[in-house]
Amino acid sequence: MAPGDPLIRWDWVLGHLDDIAFRLGEHVLLTGVAVGVGFIISFALALLVIRQPRALGPVTGAAGVLYTIPSLALFALLIPFTGLSFLTAEIALVSYTILILVRNIVAGVAGVPAEMREAAAGMGYTRWQRLWRVELPVATPVVLAGVRLATVTTIGLVTVTALIGQGGLGRFIVEGHARFFATPLVVGAGLSVALAFAADAGFVLLQRLLTPWARPAAG
Repeated sequence: MAPGDPLIRWDWVLGHLDDIAFRLGEHVLLTGVAVGVGFIISFALALLVIRQPRALGPVTGAAGVLYTIPSLALFALLIPFTGLSFLTAEIALVSYTILILVRNIVAGVAGVPAEMREAAAGMGYTRWQRLWRVELPVATPVVLAGVRLATVTTIGLVTVTALIGQGGLGRFIVEGHARFFATPLVVGAGLSVALAFAADAGFVLLQRLLTPWARPAAG
């Protein structure tokens, strides 16, 4: 970018609207698949921990190891097996969601008041009926908070997968950096941030709709 050049060239933006829409959709798809698959895996692991509390340490320990591996190092480990592919990107993205989701699901269930459990037991609920009908509904705000955090985090991480040919909006960031051209870089970064804010606001609204009892009482 030469001195005096505009930060955003609107002619480039208008000429690439189709590409921008495609990359935005790709970014949403990568994020949605990662969070969805991550939630399924994390929910199964959380149920294991709820049933066998001694499994908490090993499960969160293994998830913590995955969470601390730098994304580029994880790509380097995966590429010999899965190549520069959508699968490689998703394996990495899913691995970063598990620690967040498992912790929140387990914490949400653990935070259910004892009197609620006792009341459910008094009504004749089995352990699994109590979990599905009482504990998980009460834990919904904490669980949704974990999904919200995992989603926003994943939106940011998706940009890194552009380095292996995926990445959605991250492709613009890589392109702008390689060409010393600010416009695609700003578009990619700006839309990624906007998408994260939109997802965060969407989950706040969803939480309010699903858990009206958790709203603060009016003063």
